[in-house]
Amino acid sequence: MAKKIRKEDALEYHNVGRPGKIEVIPSTATKTQRDLSLAYSPGVAFPCLEIADDPSAVYKYTAKGNLVGVISNGTAVLGLGDIGAAASKPVMEGKGILFKIYADIDVFDIEVDTKDVEEFIKVVKSLEPTFGGINLEDIAAPEAFEIEERLKKELNIPVMHDDQHGTAIISAAALINALELANKKMEEVKVVVSGAGAAAISCMKLWLNMGIKKENVLMFDKDGLVSVRRTDLDPFKQLFASSNEEVNMAEAMKGADVFLGLSVGNIVSKEMVKGMAERPIVFALANPNPEISYPDVMDARPDAIMATGRSDYPNQVNNVLGFPYIFRGALDCRATGINEEMKYAAVKAIAALTKEPVPEIVNLAYQQKNLQFGNEYIIPKPVDPRLLSQIAPAVAKAAMDSGVAQVEITDWEGYKLELNKRLGIGNPIQRVMTIKAKQNPKRLIFAEAENIKILKAAQIVKEEGIAKPILLGNRKKILQLIEEYNLELSDCRLIDPRDPKIKDKRYAYGELFYEKRNRKGVTLDAARKVMRERNYFGCMMVETGEADALVSGLTRTYPDTIRPALQIIGKRDEVRKVAGMYIMLTKRGPLFFADTTVNVNPSEDDLVDIAILTAQEIRKFNITPRIAMLSYANFGSTGGELSNRVSNAVAKIKERLPHLIVDGEIQANIALNKQLLEQNYPFSELVGMDVNTLIFPNLSSGNIAYKMLASLGAAEAIGPVLMGLKKPVHVLQMGSSIREIVNMATIAVVDAQSM
Repeated sequence: MAKKIRKEDALEYHNVGRPGKIEVIPSTATKTQRDLSLAYSPGVAFPCLEIADDPSAVYKYTAKGNLVGVISNGTAVLGLGDIGAAASKPVMEGKGILFKIYADIDVFDIEVDTKDVEEFIKVVKSLEPTFGGINLEDIAAPEAFEIEERLKKELNIPVMHDDQHGTAIISAAALINALELANKKMEEVKVVVSGAGAAAISCMKLWLNMGIKKENVLMFDKDGLVSVRRTDLDPFKQLFASSNEEVNMAEAMKGADVFLGLSVGNIVSKEMVKGMAERPIVFALANPNPEISYPDVMDARPDAIMATGRSDYPNQVNNVLGFPYIFRGALDCRATGINEEMKYAAVKAIAALTKEPVPEIVNLAYQQKNLQFGNEYIIPKPVDPRLLSQIAPAVAKAAMDSGVAQVEITDWEGYKLELNKRLGIGNPIQRVMTIKAKQNPKRLIFAEAENIKILKAAQIVKEEGIAKPILLGNRKKILQLIEEYNLELSDCRLIDPRDPKIKDKRYAYGELFYEKRNRKGVTLDAARKVMRERNYFGCMMVETGEADALVSGLTRTYPDTIRPALQIIGKRDEVRKVAGMYIMLTKRGPLFFADTTVNVNPSEDDLVDIAILTAQEIRKFNITPRIAMLSYANFGSTGGELSNRVSNAVAKIKERLPHLIVDGEIQANIALNKQLLEQNYPFSELVGMDVNTLIFPNLSSGNIAYKMLASLGAAEAIGPVLMGLKKPVHVLQMGSSIREIVNMATIAVVDAQSM
C-alpha cells in the first residue's frame, strides 16, 4: 500500500518555524565590518570588474558554477495537474532539497506565471547569467518539448526537463539489465507503451537510440493506439505512430516482451501479463498506483522481471538516481548543454553499478545479506553512496569527449575523492537507519503517551512502518488527544499501568522486580506499587519480551528515566558501565560524541569501556570508527591527572583492541584538523585520517560540546543512544522535537533488530 501522508502533518511540516523548506546561508565570513566591506561595497567592485573583463570569471568569483534553477509554470505538477505557478512552489523547493542532499548543488526555484511558450522561454533565457544549469520541472506536454528544445539551442548552459529525461535514463538502465537477465536482444524485442506524455515519449526516444526498433513499438494514449491513421496527433506523438493494424492494448500485449507504463494505475490485468512472451519485462511506472501491482504480476508470471515507481517493491525507477548526478557532472566540467552522449553515459554508469558488489551499508538498509544483480535488483538503490562518484564522472567525461565541456578534468581519482567529500554521510545514515527499521518493525513502547509530541511521533513511525507503537499512560487522556488532533492511533495497543483491570499483570511484574531488587532495599509491596509508574512498567514489558524496545524521557529527568532501565533490564554481562552517545550530523559527515549523558567523571577503565562501546555502536552503520580521546593537552604537552588518565586509557585500549584506530590525549581542534595534526604530531595514528569519533574526558565537556553545536546550528543531534544495556531502552532529552523523537524511535528499532 502507498504510504499515507496526513494533510495536517504535511501542512505543519511546511509551516513550522521558518515557512517553506529552504533558506539562503552565507558561505563566506560576514561577522565584521571588514567582512561586509569585502562582501559588498566597496570590495565587491573588484570581482565585478574582473567578470566584466572576462565573463568566464563569473564561475571563479560567484556561486554560478554550483547553482541550478529549478523552473516551472505549474502546468503539470506531480499528479495534481495544472494548479498554477504559485501552487507549484512547494514541489520546486522539494526538488531543490534533493539536489542539495544528493549532489551538494544549490538551487533557486523559479515559478513563472505564464502558459505562453514564447514568454516562458524569454523569461528563462534572461536568467542565464544567474545559473550554471536549468532544470525544467512539471511543465505540460507538448509545450514542454518545444520549451526544452528551444532553450537547449539558445542557452549556453545545461538544460534538462527532468520529467522527460530522468525517467528515460533510469528506465533505460533498468532495461539494459533486464534484457540481459531475460537473454533478449534490444533490436528484437516487442514493446508496448501505455502513455504518450513527455516521460513516455522521452523514454522511447532514448530506447530507440539504444537499439529498440520503432516498428516493434506500439504506443497507446487515452484514445487508443498511436496510429498513422489518427489525425489528432501532435508532432511528438507522430514520431511513434504505428502503421500496424488497429489493436487495443490487451491484444497488443499478446507475445510482447516489454511493457512500459507511464499512464494511470490499475489498467493492466493479470490476463494481459499472462499473454506476454517468456521472461516478460514489466515496467509499470505510474505513481502512486502502477498500471498493475507487483504482487499481481508475480502471481500471473513468476518469470517476469518487474520495476515500478514505488519504494516498497524491488526495482524502483526513481529519478533521484539520475538528475542530481547528471547536473553535478555537467556543472563540474562547465558543460554548455546536456546532450545524448551525456545521458547515455549516465545510463551505462547506472546499469554497470548494479553489477558491482553492493556496499554493506545498502545491504544493511534493505535487510539483505547479499543483494546482487538479478530479477529483484536491476537498478541501484537510492541510498547507494557510490551513485555520485559513479555517475557524475561518467557524465563529465562524456561531455568532454563530445566537445561540450569548457573545463577539462584530468585527475579522475581526485575528482571522485572530491565528490565523496562533498556530502559526508550524515543524511545517508538517517535514510539507511529508517529503511532498515522498516524491514523489520518492532514493538516500541512510548512511555509518555499523554504528551501530544509523543503521539504525533507515534503516528509517524506507525504510518512509515518504522515501528509498532505501544502507548503507555492514562487511557482517557490519550484517547482525548487522539480525537482532538485527529490522529489515527486507535489500532495501537494502549495500556494504562494504573488501570485496576491489569492489577494481576502489575503484581506479576512487581514480583519479578522484587526478585531483582530484594537485596537492594526493595520490599514486595514497594515493588508492586512502583509498577504503576510507566517507565518501570514499560521496562518490565521489554524485559519479559512483551515489547522489543522503549523510548521515554520527554517529560522526565534523565536519571529518573534511566534508573528503571538499569534496575530492570541491566547492562550486558561484559559491560561495566553503560554510556551515552550522540550522532552529530555535520557538513563534514557524522561525528560520534561519547560519553555525553551518563558517566560524570569516568575513570581510565571507564574511558576504555566508553570508547569500545562507541566503536561497536558505530560499526552498526558500517562505518570504521576513527577515535580521538580528547583532553586539554596534546600527547603529554601539559601534565595533570585528567590528561594522564586519558593517555593511560588509550594505552589500555590498544592492549585490548590493537587494531582499533584510536589515539590521544589530544585537543579537539587538532583532532579535527588533518593539516595541524600532521604538521605538529606526525607520529599520531590519526594522521591522514578524518576523525569521526570524539571521546570526552568527562560528562561536562561532552554534554556542553554537543548542546553547543546543536544550538548554534552547526550540527543536527541524534540521540542520546544509550549503549551497553541488555535490551534497548533509549532516553529522550526533555523537550525533544517530534523529529528527534522519531529519530530516537528509529534507532531503538534498529537496536532491537540486533538483539
